[in-house]
Amino acid sequence: MTLDDLRVFVAVCRAGSLSAVARELGCTQSAVSQHVKRLERETGVALVERQPRGVVPTQAGRVLEAAASEGIAGLDLAVRQLRELIDGSSGYVRVATGATTVRHFMGDAVVEFRRRHPRVNLEFRTVSSGRGSFEALADGSLDLAWITLGRPVRGIEQRAVAELPWVLAVRADDPLAERERIGAAELADVRLIRLPPNSASAAQLESSCVELGVELTHDTNVADWDTALLLAELGVGRAVVPELSGLAATGGDLRLIPVPELRPLPVGWAVRRWEALSPPARAFADTVERFRRTPGR
Repeated sequence: MTLDDLRVFVAVCRAGSLSAVARELGCTQSAVSQHVKRLERETGVALVERQPRGVVPTQAGRVLEAAASEGIAGLDLAVRQLRELIDGSSGYVRVATGATTVRHFMGDAVVEFRRRHPRVNLEFRTVSSGRGSFEALADGSLDLAWITLGRPVRGIEQRAVAELPWVLAVRADDPLAERERIGAAELADVRLIRLPPNSASAAQLESSCVELGVELTHDTNVADWDTALLLAELGVGRAVVPELSGLAATGGDLRLIPVPELRPLPVGWAVRRWEALSPPARAFADTVERFRRTPGR
């Protein structure tokens, strides 16, 4: 049993496909299968079950996958820390973000962190879904992920940082622009720009509306919050979005009207284990939290 065997096995369990892992590793499907078979010989049990559309771990396979994932993440962290000791650098922080995260949630914090830690290498990666962030955290290729918080995920720790109220974004000359607030029930009569349908924010907005007995209608789809806001500002639609930092409710061509009945959107950090974070990663997470909790710094 080798570390490579375990890495390949974990990848197979997550992908559900021998061929997909082979393509990712640039090897043959037979080579991937040999890693799994070697583990099965060593453990004496079947670890994966072949199905028409791929493979799934057996009960024994799930046990080994959980232990291997934990061990590999710990080893990867140790190797990174050893490299930092050897080359004398101050380390690096790898953060998963959405398309609008840095602009609306981290701008001031990044400036402050860079001032205090000039030798730390910051790496931001745009990840399109929470699931993608969780997978990258689990395999050790990311340190932190800024996400819309949702249900618990095995092997991932989530920490709430802020709750974002929902607002209706409209152009300044829109008939609704002078409203101080709008009721959730009134949204049923407003054709809206739809948030990314597979996103956690869209799912939570829909869930909140269902609780209130409100059904939303849409005539435009977008890939991120900023695009929805831009279209609203151009007057080609209206959008229900979280109230984001750096946006003014007055001035310019955009108006943000609170929708207080909707359940606020929780956002924050996801990590594999807080106690396993490197000092630079922990410092970065703490800096972002401090600025989010102290607006206007």
